[in-house]
Amino acid sequence: MHVSTPLAIIEDDPAIRQSYVTYLCAQPEFDCVLVAGSVEEFLEELPSARQPPRLVLSDIGLPGLTGIEGVGRIRRVLPKAEVVLITVYADPERLFQALCAGAVGYLLKSTMLRDVKTALLEVLDGGSPMSPAIARHIVRHFQPAPSPSEILTARELQLVQAIEEGLSYRLVAERLGISINTVRTFIRRIYDKLQVNSKAELLARHRPGRT
Repeated sequence: MHVSTPLAIIEDDPAIRQSYVTYLCAQPEFDCVLVAGSVEEFLEELPSARQPPRLVLSDIGLPGLTGIEGVGRIRRVLPKAEVVLITVYADPERLFQALCAGAVGYLLKSTMLRDVKTALLEVLDGGSPMSPAIARHIVRHFQPAPSPSEILTARELQLVQAIEEGLSYRLVAERLGISINTVRTFIRRIYDKLQVNSKAELLARHRPGRT
């Protein structure tokens, strides 16, 4: 006999909430035991649920407590429940806040409903699903930034060295035998390559002992 997993949905937008309910609650793998428009409503209605939810799909941008703030509250009263957050926000800051709070998955609202279902089932199998754009943020975060010597040309490194020595653009131009306009062109190219916006950031990236 197939046993459905108790699922709760927290979403304040009525149309989006209804789309989740219509699709997910019709799936034989899930038994929707609680649907709420906020974390506070979820916690208030939880005692009257048919059974404790094993999975919680929650929006982040909620009235009152945010979905991220709600993760800890939910886990305290439902220590065996897994919380998957779904949101329009793809920025790394919210992503890491969510993971630190204890969420096991982070999906974008652009995710197709069938893929939301797949993600929830992945959680039951021990996985931590994330939308591709979110996964890329994590990969970028843990990839070490290349050192300037790995991405700058020998000529560009000479210019950076001159700037480190405190030379003005005019003196840099004289040392390298180029015009001041060419120095400025090199500087813009170096900033683009290193993804910095100022001399201070440039020197920080190229400081001695950097790995």
